[in-house]
Amino acid sequence: MVLSIFITLIILAVLIVSNKDLPHSVILFMGFGLASVILFFIFSAPDVALTEAVIGTGISGVVLLVTLLQIQRKELNK
Repeated sequence: MVLSIFITLIILAVLIVSNKDLPHSVILFMGFGLASVILFFIFSAPDVALTEAVIGTGISGVVLLVTLLQIQRKELNK
């Protein structure tokens, strides 16, 4: 189980870096955070998992998506 999550994290990291579509990369980033949360729970670190879920995946993902939307709006107004 742990090995499959590690492999998933590696695949997600490669996809995030190699992807040209920024909104898609942000969604993959959020998936990476969720996979990390599962891994932290497996390693008996629920406090770290909760922090990663709230801050790393939730807040950071939303901030990145909102920023991308604002950038796209500004590009459309040019």
